[in-house]
This record gives sequence, C-alpha cells and structure tokens, in this order.
Amino acid sequence: MDVHCGDCRDVLRRFPAAKADLIYLDPPFFTQRKQRLLTRDRSTEFSFDDRWSSISKYASFLVERLGELHRVLKPTGAMFFHCDKTASHIARELLDHVFGLKCFQSEIIWSYRRWSNSARKLLPAHQTILFYSKGSSFKFNTIRTDYSPTTNVDQILQRRSRDGSNKSVYARDESGDVVYRGSKRGVPLSDVWEIPFLNPKAKERTGYPTQKPILLLEQIIRLVTDEGDVVLDPFCGSGTTLVAAKLLARTAIGIDVSEEAVELTRHRLAATVKTESNLLKNGLDSYKTANGEALSLLNGIAHTPVQRNKGIDAFLEETYKGVPIPIRVQRRGETIAEAALALHRAAKTKKARCMVLVATEDVPLLLELEIPEEVQVVPSVALSIKRFLHGLRGKEQTSNNAMDTDGNPGALHSGR
Repeated sequence: MDVHCGDCRDVLRRFPAAKADLIYLDPPFFTQRKQRLLTRDRSTEFSFDDRWSSISKYASFLVERLGELHRVLKPTGAMFFHCDKTASHIARELLDHVFGLKCFQSEIIWSYRRWSNSARKLLPAHQTILFYSKGSSFKFNTIRTDYSPTTNVDQILQRRSRDGSNKSVYARDESGDVVYRGSKRGVPLSDVWEIPFLNPKAKERTGYPTQKPILLLEQIIRLVTDEGDVVLDPFCGSGTTLVAAKLLARTAIGIDVSEEAVELTRHRLAATVKTESNLLKNGLDSYKTANGEALSLLNGIAHTPVQRNKGIDAFLEETYKGVPIPIRVQRRGETIAEAALALHRAAKTKKARCMVLVATEDVPLLLELEIPEEVQVVPSVALSIKRFLHGLRGKEQTSNNAMDTDGNPGALHSGR
C-alpha cells in the first residue's frame, strides 16, 4: 500500500501509463465552503477548502487531473467518479470529453437515510457515482443480490419470454406447461445502492469530513477488480478506499495534498477498523415475511428465501428434473405430517417433483395423516441429537433392567 503526499496532478505524472485497474475519486464537490470536522475526542481538526472563484476554475482543476488519470488507467480498467447534485452535471460533461460517450457505463445512485429538521427543502439522501470504462473490454464481475421482497414465487421460479407483441410472459413448452428456470442465483446488482451513511458513533469514523463507508468502496472494488489488482484513489482523504482494498486483498495507491490526511490513512492501514451494518444485515422492508428462525436452520445450504408463503420457506438452488426444490421447516407444535401436507399443498401448484421437510420435533399425532411420497423428511441437527439421546436412555434402561434381573435369584425361578 503506497500513500503519497502532494497534488495528484503532479504525483500522477511520475506514474507509468496503464498502471491502475480501478480509479476511484471523491474530489471536492464544488460546495463553495470550507469543510471541517473534529475527531471524536475533539483533539484534531481535519479540513479542506472547497471554495472556487468560478465554475470554469473548478472544471479546469478537474480536467487537468482527469487527463492524467485516463493515462494511468489500464485498457481493461474502470473509473468511478463520486459527486453530488452540485457538480454531477459538470463531472459528466468532463468525463464524456476525456473518456468518450461510449465509455460511460452507469450512473450509480448511493442512497442512504439521513435525519434533519429542515422543512423548507427536500432532504438530500443520495449521492452520485459516475462509472466509466477506458474501453469496451473492461473487467466486470457480476454481483447478485436477493430478490425483492415483493417478488412472488412464480416470478422467481418461472422463465420469462416474449410473445408476438414483444410482451414479457411466462414461458411454456410445447405441451403448455410452465418452463422453469435453472438454479436460483438472485438478481444482478442494480444502479441504486442502499448502503448506510456513516453515523457519528460508527467505529470506523475518523472525524475526517466527507468520509465514506468501507462497505461502499468494497462494493465498487468487487465489481471491477480481482485479488491482486491495483486500486488508485487520487483524493484519498481519510483512506477508506485503501482500507477497503486491503481488506479485499488488492494493491492500493493513495494520493492526497494534505499531510494530515496522508498520516490518517497510514494509521488506518496499520490498524484497520470496519463497521458492520445492522441495516444491511437485517433490512427494513416490511414485505420480508420469511421465517428467520426457520431459515437459520438452512445455513450452509444454498437457497433462496421465499416471502409471503405459508407453506414454503425457501427454494434450494439445486434443481430436480429441471424443477426447483421447495423446502419447509417444521413449526413448533406442528406434527411432521401436518408440516409435510402444508409443504405439499403449497408446492404442488409449482409442479415440484421433490420437496424437503426439515423436521424439528416429534409431536404426537392426533389423527392418522400420511406423508406425501414427494416429501422427503430430513431431521434437523437438534432433533437428530434428541432422538439419539432418547435411544441412549432406552438402552441404558434396558441394561439396568437386565442387571436387576440377573442380580435377583428369586426372579430366576419365579416362572418355575
């Protein structure tokens, strides 16, 4: 990890061409004010000046550096330019000029929640990241995310096609039966990223103004680089890009004009701290009704959770005879047969040929119910252990009874 102190325009001129696989830059936003912030213990103030005499001065500042960045980017590389509403239009025009219109790939919206008492304007809750490639053959790693909680089971399972009117419809075979997809892998990452803003008490917060969360940079790095690739941040500030690159086994280069920022970056690299997001782990969407306790028993098995379905908890990513395999976890107080029938009722309309029920307890049957032959019952680890212990106690009791009988002479002749 290399960290350079100086104007990135001058430092970059010393770099050879085609050095970086990814360039991420978070330059001044043209806010027309001086940015300053104290560390949590209020012992140090970090600041930088984002005031400009004119838009043209700001644009000239950027274009001089963008030219050098384009030179040091590999032909297969990508650039991510971070900005907000005040300068996104300027940045887009300059990047189109330097990289070319055809190399513009995406406008990423980083969406987050903010709290404010302002009532006279819309609350800012997003920033923009402009994604450009250097050429047409750029590296891109598809990242898949969970299906939307509003997605129903049929949308997950069934393949889509176009009818004669070019309308999207569910695909059917020659017999009129629904055609199912293969393995369920989620949906490709969209251009709207919901990643929490760093709160004031976040462990990774340094006190540096405009600090970005590590989670945001990790997503960018994963998208267009592999392990060992070179990541360059010419306005590295507090060093978040370099920290994320280190965590993901990439090589990173940082540049900043501030000696304090460079020192802070080096300190963070020596003692890496990352904040885990409960928001990303738990989510806030009220549509998510999948049983968390049940799904926890499926950890270690590739599956897609199902929302808003009382009979099916998930679909295994593996298929059987081309059809996804539904799975259900037995609920408390529910007999194995009742759980199997609930699964069978929910899955039979999907033409599943194999279903899996995870049994969690042996509940006595009040009525004789048969388990459908398509349902394979698999005991959970806890139930397997309970059954093992029950069998062990039975063997122990049998052994004790035998010892009592052998040790009682009268009992040997009681039948004679």
